[in-house]
Amino acid sequence: MDLDRIFLDCSSRRLVLQLSRIGECLNKLSPGEIWSRGNENENAIGNLVLHLSGNVQQWIISGVGGAPDNRQRDAEFAARALMETSELMGRLEATVNEAIVVLSGVTAERLAEQVRIQKYDITVLEAIYHVVEHFSQHTGQIIFATKMLTGEDLGFYKHLSAAAAHSEKTP
Repeated sequence: MDLDRIFLDCSSRRLVLQLSRIGECLNKLSPGEIWSRGNENENAIGNLVLHLSGNVQQWIISGVGGAPDNRQRDAEFAARALMETSELMGRLEATVNEAIVVLSGVTAERLAEQVRIQKYDITVLEAIYHVVEHFSQHTGQIIFATKMLTGEDLGFYKHLSAAAAHSEKTP
């Protein structure tokens, strides 16, 4: 497999993995918890989900894919209990799925192409890398907040526990 496809496929898989973790978190929380803020300088989980959807739309779907950029970034953070959990997750899922379609059409040559996103002149590769990194960063915040709100271990790495490791045969 060519290096460009490895990068693009890995980027898509990482977005899907983080999306599934966000979904698991949202399913453990009430709407009140999803939209709660400790203070006005904090973002609610709901705001982070809206922000991720806006970021992926602007950077991948628009910046890389050429769709119109209609992002209202400030509104992502200003929202207060704007939508139901299923609608919130549905928006993020649709955005990530559309971004994956865009990524599937990116060629090796396009990875070096210069694009302008949010006043930044960057390559398509840098734009994709930014989105995956940004998505992972905010997913970590959502996971942390979910653990704080529920007191639960979400089990994303339970397969690495000592008990699980000892049950496997080593070569």
